[in-house]
Amino acid sequence: MMVTRVAVIGIIVENLDSTEQLNAILHRYSGYILGRMGIPYRERDINVIAIAMDAPQDVINTMAGEIGALPGVNVKTAYSHVITRS
Repeated sequence: MMVTRVAVIGIIVENLDSTEQLNAILHRYSGYILGRMGIPYRERDINVIAIAMDAPQDVINTMAGEIGALPGVNVKTAYSHVITRS
């Protein structure tokens, strides 16, 4: 039985050189991603990204950890109380 959770991951990219690596990570986990919104904040030279996911908690944690390890990238995760068992 697989247990999944709905979560939102907030990402702030301050080092735009990390964008290619970030996109590669998101591509690897694309099967779990429900949607993605990216906002380039040109006046501050940063990008703000929100990712909605439905995945096992360990997958969400692993992806967030990989993203947070990128230079100049900050990440926070918020979990809903919606849990699905299949």
